[in-house]
Amino acid sequence: MKTVHISLNSIDKVKAFVNDITKFDNDFDLVSGRYVIDAKSIMGIFSLDLSKPIELNIHSEGNVDEILSVLQPYIVD
Repeated sequence: MKTVHISLNSIDKVKAFVNDITKFDNDFDLVSGRYVIDAKSIMGIFSLDLSKPIELNIHSEGNVDEILSVLQPYIVD
């Protein structure tokens, strides 16, 4: 499992993010405080506090580099 922090601070970013990760068969979880939601659920994402970066857990063994390259526009340090 790989963990990165992402920023989804606009509606357009959320829609683009969900479109990007649904291309992968892997499981993705977004963690915000005590809430853990499926990152492929657009309604779930909107239930989180999007004003600050969110932790993204990528459940993958093989194609992590490919996933990270697609998610690069959302990743924050």
